[in-house]
Amino acid sequence: MMTWMTRTVIRARLALDEVVRGRERGDVPGWVMVTLMTAGLVAALWTLARGALESLFTEAMNSVRG
Repeated sequence: MMTWMTRTVIRARLALDEVVRGRERGDVPGWVMVTLMTAGLVAALWTLARGALESLFTEAMNSVRG
């Protein structure tokens, strides 16, 4: 079962491959590709570092509370 992130990354990769090979079917602005790839990277990093980020946030909130 593929997640939305996996599907998004695969679609972005396929679109990039079509542009690089010259089989572009339409005009895909560069910022759309950058946005999709950035979203994919953020989601992948969040998945890998979720535990560490949550503990970091919890520690920061506890230190603010006193």
